[in-house]
Amino acid sequence: MARVVHRIEKQSYEILRARVDTSGLPPWTRAVVERVIHASADISYLPDLVCAEADLAAAAAALRHGAPVVADSAMTAAGITARGAVCRVADPQAAALTRVLGITRAAAGIRVAGSEVGPGAVWVIGTAPSALADLLARGPAPALVIGLPVGFVGAVEAKRALRDSELPSVTNISEKGGAAVAAAALNALVYGDPLNPQEPPS
Repeated sequence: MARVVHRIEKQSYEILRARVDTSGLPPWTRAVVERVIHASADISYLPDLVCAEADLAAAAAALRHGAPVVADSAMTAAGITARGAVCRVADPQAAALTRVLGITRAAAGIRVAGSEVGPGAVWVIGTAPSALADLLARGPAPALVIGLPVGFVGAVEAKRALRDSELPSVTNISEKGGAAVAAAALNALVYGDPLNPQEPPS
């Protein structure tokens, strides 16, 4: 059954497309860029986001075939309305790792989740640069890493490291980001174009 698009969402996309031209983007890239802009009301994400159409198409296919989704925080997980997400930031094992290793709870939650989901997951990092840095240090084999953490400390560096890793990814250049935009990028890979719900990107 096709997703029913609320009239406010439809109107938001119409306004977005009146203000910025995304028509030249490949279909999955357009879906991700537009949903991030829709979630943030920030059209400056258009030149800021970095992604590759082939990576997005492969990740969308992986999601259709049941690839697990892992979120770095409860806020990120709450924004992922398209799928359930594994989030272990509040897990007792994460708390123990934080105490023993001196890492952040978000990084510890990523380690706990990694031991559960294995390779081929879609990782959604929107809150904690430390979680993205820890994920990269552990050498994941992901379907996709959505690395859009926000912050003045470590965010730009972690996102640059993600791009340098050449892993399939969605990230951005600047310090901005956050749980809402990271979740939006994931949702886009499931929902596609909300103004053409019968014609998702292929």
